[in-house]
Amino acid sequence: MEDRWEDAEAAAFEGPLGECVYGSRLLGSDPFLVLHGGGNTSVKAPFRDITGRTIDALYVKGSGWDLATIEAPGFTPLPIDRLHDLLSLDRLSDPDMMRELSAARLDPAAPQPSVETLLHAFLPYPAVQHSHADVIVTLTNLANGEERIREVFGRDVLVVPYVMPGFDLARLVVEIWRDQHHAGAIGMVLLNHGLFTHGATTREAYGRHVELITRAEEWLAARAPAAPARAPAALPPAAPVALARLRNRISAEAGRPMIMTRHTDAAAARFVGRSDLESLATRGPLTPDHVIRTKRVPMVGADVDAYVDGYRRYFEENRRRARTELTMLDPAPRVVVDPELGLLTVGETAKASGIAADIYHHTMAVLERSEDHLGGYVALEAGHLFDCEYWDLEQAKLRRAGRPPEFAGMVAVVTGAASGIGRACASALLSKGCAVVGLDRDGAVEGAFDGPAWLGMAVDVTDGPAQQAAIEAAVERFGGIDIVVPAAGVFGAAQPVSELDQDLWRATMSVNADAVATLLAAVHPFLACSPAGGRVVVIASKNVPAPGRAAAAYSASKAAVTQLARVAALEWADDGIRVNLVHPDGVFDTGLWNEDLIAERAAAYGLTEGEYRARNLLSAEVTSAAVARVVTELCGDAFAVTTGAQIPVDGGNERVV
Repeated sequence: MEDRWEDAEAAAFEGPLGECVYGSRLLGSDPFLVLHGGGNTSVKAPFRDITGRTIDALYVKGSGWDLATIEAPGFTPLPIDRLHDLLSLDRLSDPDMMRELSAARLDPAAPQPSVETLLHAFLPYPAVQHSHADVIVTLTNLANGEERIREVFGRDVLVVPYVMPGFDLARLVVEIWRDQHHAGAIGMVLLNHGLFTHGATTREAYGRHVELITRAEEWLAARAPAAPARAPAALPPAAPVALARLRNRISAEAGRPMIMTRHTDAAAARFVGRSDLESLATRGPLTPDHVIRTKRVPMVGADVDAYVDGYRRYFEENRRRARTELTMLDPAPRVVVDPELGLLTVGETAKASGIAADIYHHTMAVLERSEDHLGGYVALEAGHLFDCEYWDLEQAKLRRAGRPPEFAGMVAVVTGAASGIGRACASALLSKGCAVVGLDRDGAVEGAFDGPAWLGMAVDVTDGPAQQAAIEAAVERFGGIDIVVPAAGVFGAAQPVSELDQDLWRATMSVNADAVATLLAAVHPFLACSPAGGRVVVIASKNVPAPGRAAAAYSASKAAVTQLARVAALEWADDGIRVNLVHPDGVFDTGLWNEDLIAERAAAYGLTEGEYRARNLLSAEVTSAAVARVVTELCGDAFAVTTGAQIPVDGGNERVV
């Protein structure tokens, strides 16, 4: 393990808490040590209250903070004396423990403290660091895990049998500390869980982390090469519609639309090509914490019914372990491994799917190394994993999460997404939890938005094969398509019919009508198997009911796409797909308009430019954002029984009204 501590950098962080922030970021930014909220750190330091009184306090990582980016407010200060009082109890349920910890916070605005707070409080050292390092869980998830740990570390670490984090673990460590601890011990390994190191300072605790993990890496490198010698066979292409149908089945069992991402990298291809795939993949996760993200085991193959039946049996066999009556979580898989499809990860959002992917890529490497070189991978028994999955604290966290965003788990394709109405629609859909695939011939579309829910692709919509390839890429990335917003469009130069240029006519028709026809034909199979019911909103124009002079190509192309959408509404209703249109007018913050064109069109109507911009009954300027709000409403549940509708977004036009 590389020691990344730089004294000059650490000096910018003031005091013991600042040093803990710095060390925590070093730990949390290494995915081989900490993944997505795992691990925790603490420091014992004085807390000065509002009266000026100094209290001996523990600052421990708070819930909801990521170690990789944590700041000082992410640590919760608690009085050491009160924590020791709680540790002296014979019994304390985890909900009661968390209530007491919450009440003990010296700053009530601080986050809820880590469930392992009492363990941090007990350890008689100022600084503590805890990770779920891959090399440590590799050693502990073996039949002789404790023996291997002692072989690698000797008496330099204490070894603690697996107990779920919380009060019981803290009390177990108290007992083991009395029996095993000695002056030379620099850390503690929790079997099937991870590594703790301690020190007089965070620098020392971090340095001991580096030392112990480096020893584990060297031991494993000598006995268990990490990279298999054979190269993986390339995975065959997957039929996009088959992926969408699998997503539909998984979503049905989850009870809501889900994002499903396909991974075909070398590590995934190698793993799914193993002859022992079913046996190895179904033994359990690296640590119990992962079951919240990945379920206990992945689905091997594509038989969703069999997986769901297996999950229900697992629930029934273990439900009596809980102190209260439990409601079964959804039985849908979060990870799929299949020799043909590769690795698929599933989540309520694109971010959740990505987290499952990160965790399982680390899992595959540990599984292969343990199985091929260390005598076989052995995870915790199912009952312990069930306890974590249905833990009181996790159940409470789920209840506090509230309702998901309106379009969570859904996938939209928006054309013309680099600017104007298309970009505004993409932004509005993203804000409501949708994963969005944006297409535009402007390469700026690729970076139009940040985050795992955005996939921007530079595509000319008039290039049918390129548009088809983009749709297939969207399905590989997110699993299917639920919403389509064809917003790409061109206006062209103003020309009277008597002077109409045929090249301009064809170019306008190609973008505004032909490309939409090609798009709708290509997306229909995916919309038909959408777990949410397919939704299409076509961006047409006020020029359909009220055409303008010298705009024949634009008006005719928008009329054509309107008729196309109406026919689609008729034909696709049996598939549960609704198709509606909006007719904007005078949306001047789009790529269709520039100052010269506005001046030209204003002159054609005998208006000033200001009059032309607000030439509607409400005397209001229509914006891309206003159009996007109507589009997202049409995609939502409020219009669940509406199809074939044409909604004006034009401020009111007397020629239409």
